[in-house]
Amino acid sequence: MKIELYPDVSSVNEENLKDKIVVVIDVLRATSVITTALYNGCLEVIPVLEINEALALRNNNTILGGERRGLKIEGFDFSNSPLEYTKDKIEGKRLVFTTTNGTRAIIKSRYSDKIFIGSMLNAKFLAEYIVKFGKDISIVCAGTNGIFSMDDFLCAGKIVYEINKVKEVDMTDFSALAYLTYIKNKDNILEYLRYASHYRYMLAIGLEQDIKYCFQEDILDTIPIYKDGKIRRI
Repeated sequence: MKIELYPDVSSVNEENLKDKIVVVIDVLRATSVITTALYNGCLEVIPVLEINEALALRNNNTILGGERRGLKIEGFDFSNSPLEYTKDKIEGKRLVFTTTNGTRAIIKSRYSDKIFIGSMLNAKFLAEYIVKFGKDISIVCAGTNGIFSMDDFLCAGKIVYEINKVKEVDMTDFSALAYLTYIKNKDNILEYLRYASHYRYMLAIGLEQDIKYCFQEDILDTIPIYKDGKIRRI
């Protein structure tokens, strides 16, 4: 059993993901939103690439969420802040969701055997579940605007760490580096993140509370899986 890590969505060759267990990470904030929404009773999340795709799917039981450049899209119900997706607003609803990086990474992984949604919020529960399949695991970091992002890398390290607690696995050099980075910084994660450009940008647009929420570890036991264009809770 082997773990490989893709640093950003542009580094992913769809053919290489076939027959793999894939975990998609966009910790700030798409995969954190998806996990939170499903935990709070959302029926399903439909990830789409374009704004007009989302608008075309709106109906009485569907809400639209997402962002461009970290900001709420005009005409949408919610932004990409997980703090907005509370039980009273999302329970029993379908969410159509589009973001700059996260939904692109999910859809690009669509030909793999199984696709799971990972975050700091559910890392432990996700790791314990996917190890049971006994198959090679590919972790796909969405990155930021097509390039490597330290925040996703740290989250990937957390997931690799939790997998290794259950079963010792072979790691590529890059996944091992993420693992070691998490171990070194796990007691002071926000101090590590202050060097990340995406972190600094989010602070600049007033999203400090989102960051603090998204880097809480193992608080949601939700395991989202993407299948047939929909993300639902296991």
